[in-house]
Amino acid sequence: MKTAIFGLAGSGKTELFQALTGPRTTLNERAMIKVPEPKLEPLTRYFHPKKISHTEIEYLDIRGGGGKSSSLSQRALNEIRPYDCLLAVLDNFSGLADPEDQRKTIETDLVIADLAVLEKRLEKIEQDKKKAKHLHDPQEEQLLLQAQSRLEQESPLRRDSDLSLAPELKGFCFLSAKPILYVWNCDEQKLGTGVLPAAQSSEAHLEISASLEKELAELDDPGEQLAFLQDLGLQESALNRIISKTYALLGLITFLTGGEKEVRSWPLRRGAKAPEAAGVIHSDLQKGFIRAEVLAWSDFENLRDFKKAKEKGLLRLEGREYTVKDGDIITFRFNV
Repeated sequence: MKTAIFGLAGSGKTELFQALTGPRTTLNERAMIKVPEPKLEPLTRYFHPKKISHTEIEYLDIRGGGGKSSSLSQRALNEIRPYDCLLAVLDNFSGLADPEDQRKTIETDLVIADLAVLEKRLEKIEQDKKKAKHLHDPQEEQLLLQAQSRLEQESPLRRDSDLSLAPELKGFCFLSAKPILYVWNCDEQKLGTGVLPAAQSSEAHLEISASLEKELAELDDPGEQLAFLQDLGLQESALNRIISKTYALLGLITFLTGGEKEVRSWPLRRGAKAPEAAGVIHSDLQKGFIRAEVLAWSDFENLRDFKKAKEKGLLRLEGREYTVKDGDIITFRFNV
């Protein structure tokens, strides 16, 4: 679960990164950030565990974004390629650049970078076909040609799930296939006044003030943070929304485990079955999976008692084909 923060020069991406990570980690370019999970609090009150653990997302501050009106640097494009999700920061505060033009520039750079990778592979396939038919995969070639057609129309691959999720293309790490969150970094006085583009497949938009969020993060006392937000007429920090949107773009849900030793939230691919969830905790649990004892979050929220849930038949035993739901509280039965 890795997300790269990048943008053109002066967009405020490093300021946003510092707001996410807090003042004590401003010298680092990489940080692990806890995913907010309000469900942990009532579960903690029930179990009184020795330890509470959150799901985390890794964020990287990509340096060398390029000039305000120029393209992204090759270094930046290379560095974001291994990451699962992209967070692009747009300058909507200085008045020196048009954020929509910056967004279009970023999209163009991603598409051009993908075309370069794709065309190089297609050339290699043509060479292999001349040597022997068995040296290439026809399915891969067909998918690459479809991707090439879309990219030549200046359309990112993320808008076609058949291409962006195709196993045959996964190894290419196409940049335009990655989910992306555009953060429109505006002046705090203009928060809430902008009109953002509509969300599309694997693409979301969010308006924040990075300077305000950085200032808020520098306050250690929660009471001071709340007063700071109230003075500005805000309900909460935008950082939680950034993290939550990143999590959603990654296609993840959360399941929970609880006991006297630890209460914990775990990330899981949406649509995954119970054995895959067990494997998130440990590969041995997936190999030896027998059953999953599941309590839906809504049922726990209503009863706040596992014993009562069991008496009412709400604590269920599920098998290998059970699709895990967001917020499920699970105990795995296994044999290794």
